[in-house]
Order: sequence, then structure tokens, then C-alpha cells
Amino acid sequence: MIDFIYQDPYPILKDDTQYRKITSDFVKVEQFGEREVLTVDPKGLELLAEEALTDVSFMLRTTHLQKLRKILDDPEATDNDRFVAYNLLQNASVAAEGQLPSCQDTGTAIVMAKKGESIFTGVDDAEWLSRGIFNTYQKRNLRYSQIVPISMFEEKNSGSNLPAQIDIYAKKGTSYDFLFMAKGGGSANKTYLYQQTKSLLNEKSLDEFIKTKIKDLGTSACPPYHLALVIGGTSAEANLSAVKKASAGYYDNLPTTGNMAGQAFRDHEWEERVQKICQESAIGAQFGGKYFTHDVRVIRLPRHAASCPVGLGVSCSADRNIKGKITKDGIFVEQLETNPKQFLPETAPHLEAPVEIDLNQPMADMLAELSKYPVKTRLKLNGTVIVARDIAHAKIKEMLDAGKPMPDYFKNHPVYYAGPAKTPDGMASGSFGPTTAGRMDVYVDEFQKNGGSMIMLAKGNRTKQVTDACNKYGGFYLGSIGGPAAILAQDNILKVEVVDFEELGMEAVRKITVKDFPAFIITDDKGNDFFANL
Repeated sequence: MIDFIYQDPYPILKDDTQYRKITSDFVKVEQFGEREVLTVDPKGLELLAEEALTDVSFMLRTTHLQKLRKILDDPEATDNDRFVAYNLLQNASVAAEGQLPSCQDTGTAIVMAKKGESIFTGVDDAEWLSRGIFNTYQKRNLRYSQIVPISMFEEKNSGSNLPAQIDIYAKKGTSYDFLFMAKGGGSANKTYLYQQTKSLLNEKSLDEFIKTKIKDLGTSACPPYHLALVIGGTSAEANLSAVKKASAGYYDNLPTTGNMAGQAFRDHEWEERVQKICQESAIGAQFGGKYFTHDVRVIRLPRHAASCPVGLGVSCSADRNIKGKITKDGIFVEQLETNPKQFLPETAPHLEAPVEIDLNQPMADMLAELSKYPVKTRLKLNGTVIVARDIAHAKIKEMLDAGKPMPDYFKNHPVYYAGPAKTPDGMASGSFGPTTAGRMDVYVDEFQKNGGSMIMLAKGNRTKQVTDACNKYGGFYLGSIGGPAAILAQDNILKVEVVDFEELGMEAVRKITVKDFPAFIITDDKGNDFFANL
């Protein structure tokens, strides 16, 4: 016989978060029999969600910005590392002004809450939190990214960025604790579950596993990353939930050892080992180098004897995570950094001058010009670009399948995979960074065969089928920096107009005029791919 043991499975030992007080309103301590109950007016939930999603869309944590500055100060960082870090700091400075969100993919709104059992609201809390999220996306220059199914194959944009993902758990006490996230599709898609066995749990096997699987992340989710590796879990769902929270720094203050009650713990030794593996991968901050990751969290969980789930995920360069809480003293939200400019150096990092490419010349001339330069060449683009992403590509494929010709705009101009946020008053564009290129890989061969997609512009690594198509048809894939959507809108996009499929909203085909738009040659017309050589 053994004694009954129970403890919090995730014992967070302290909360060193700095909070700012939103209001003392909407909370009141009342007596209910012999116990005190904290009554919360549901308008307080609405206000907290609105404030949290507003702040996290435009500001970042101070610790995150400090890590970007660290890259600029590191003599071992490559020019590419420094170029990306400098652009991300510039972007943070623009976004903090509150008009252009840090990323054009303003994300799925996610709320994880722990509600004390002595808190009374009298309502469906998820509804009122959703109201606050709704307010933020209506009032601010954000993007509606939620696609709702009408039938199995028919979908529509909800037009509000709802529904949100809201998970509320019970706990003891009279406090209500929150973690809010704005999770973009790029980093969400780079969450992996590997169903492993006991055979993984030795030093050699785990080391080899990490070296192999780290490459699955690629660069399409906008590194440098905050990486989370979770080993174990009472279910696959428990594992992936821990991955998401760990990547947001939520479990930073877990214990560092396990016990017979099965408490979760951080393994600092393996965190250092995984960080070294990431540095030695040479993937770097998107275009080669040392800074594939800012930091790593490795968390160990209990498991069923027949299972060993392993989860891998990231919080990207748009590290949009913010805590909140409601107590008897009022409503609070985590204090994010309001002055990112303090982390910018007085002078920009020195880099070799980029090659300037005129995008207003005939496509054949553009291709001939690009063909002169090797992969990894840094470019500055000027002229006209077509913008199209997932749904527009699917519609153009339907046209080709029906025997219709490729639209001329796809043949005459480079295509930029992107979908903008709302445009602020007086500006040409809302935040307008690149989306993940890999989602369009299946279209490239057929489109290039029909004279389209000859120059593609997006973020992240691509499959060999794209390399093969570019080699066969003479095309190019140019990589744009993932993350600095605000500064691209402010400094590099001069004009935006819808040219096709206007009914698709942010997925419509647009024509934009760009100035000094930064990019790199990633895949060329000779069968070379930058990422394949790392």
C-alpha cells in the first residue's frame, strides 16, 4: 500500500511578471455565508480581453527585445543575423506607435485562464472575453483571419476574427489568472507531435532525435524563435498544450527536478544542449547564422508506460504573449515595452550594398538579371508586385483546370505571398509582411508551366518540388524577412489596389508598388536552394 499523493501538476513557483493596473472598477468582495466571494462584473472581462489583445498586437516583452539587441552586440553573429535583428527592432519601434501591428497576421486570439473557485461572474465568461476580443479587432488595424466552414468544402471569413480559442480551468482562491496569445498561422503550423517510445529516453537517442527534428521547424515561422520541447504527457493533447504555454514563457518558473507526484519540471542542462544544437545548425535568423533560437525551454512530463509523446513548437519573432489577472485590488495586464527604440543602436549594422532590381521591366529581363547572381544575394526591389495567397492560388488553379488561360498579372509581375492587415487612415497600406511560402508549393510547377509565378516572394524554406520547377522553367524564389510587417508598410509599400477576387477580403489579389523592398535570392533557375546547402 502507498499513500495518496496529489499536487498541482504544473507547480509555478513564483510570478515575477510586472503588471500595470487597468482599473479598480468591476470587482467587489462580498460575503457568502462564511466565505468571501470576489464578484466580477462581466464588463471587466470584456475590458481585460480588449486591453490585452490591443497591447499584444502592437508591443512586445522587454526581455524579447533585449535578446534582439544581444544579436547586434554579438561578434559571432553573422551579417544575416544582424540584418534580421535590426529590422525586427525597427519594426517593433514602428508597431509600438499603435497604428501598424507588429505582424500582418494578427493571429487567432487564444485565452487560457485559471478561475478561482471563489470568483463569481454570473455569466458565460467565454462570451464576455470574446466581446473584448471582438472590440479590439473591430477598432484596431488588425486582420480578420478566421475562416468558418459553411459546409464541408465551403468556407467564409467570419469578418470579426472570431471565434477565439478560450480555455478556462478551475483553481482554489479568489484570483483569476490569464494568458492571452495572438497566434499567427506561421508559428502555429510549426507545432509538431512525435509519438515516440521509451527507446528515445537515453542521451544518445534524444540528442540525435533533436538534431533531426529541429530541421522540421525551418524558417517559415519567422525566427529567431523561443523554442519549446516537451517530453512526456498524460496524453498527446496535454503535451501540445504544454508546448504552447512553454513557448510563451508561462512555465519559466517550474521546478527543476521531478518527484513521485509527477510534477512537471524544466531541465536546464538539456535547454543548453538544445540551444547549442540550434546554433550549430547554421540556419540562423532566417538566412543563415547562429541565431535560429533566442532561447529554449525543455520540459519533462509524466507519461503512460506505452506512450512517449514529444512536442516541439515555437513562439516566433512576433512573440505575442501577455498575462493578465483579476484580484480584489482590480484588473491588471502584463506591462509590455512601450519604448523599443532604446534597443536600437545609433548606427545600423554595416552590410554590403544590395543588388537593385527593377520590377517594371519585362519578366524575361527580370529573370535574366536575377540569373547573374548566386543564391544568398541580398536584393532591393522596386516596382510592381502582385499579391496572392492560398485561396487566390486555388481559384487560379480552378481556372487552369477549366481550360482558361493564366491571368496576365501572374505572368507579368512577381507574386508576393501575403495578406494585409487593415489600412490606417492616411497610409497606403496596413501591416503587410510575407506569409509562409510552403503552402503554395503544390501550385508552382503547374503555374510556371503556364508562364506564371516565375518570380515568387515570401518567407521560409520550400520543398524540392519548387527547386525542381525553378530549374525546369527558369524561375526564382526570393525570401523576404518574416516579421517586420509594420516597417514594410511604413517604408516600402507605396500603393495598394485590388485587381481580382475582391470578395475574398484579405485573400484578394492585389497589385502593390514597392520601394527598396528587401529580399534575398533563395532558389534560383539553376537548381540551387540556399537552405539545402546549410
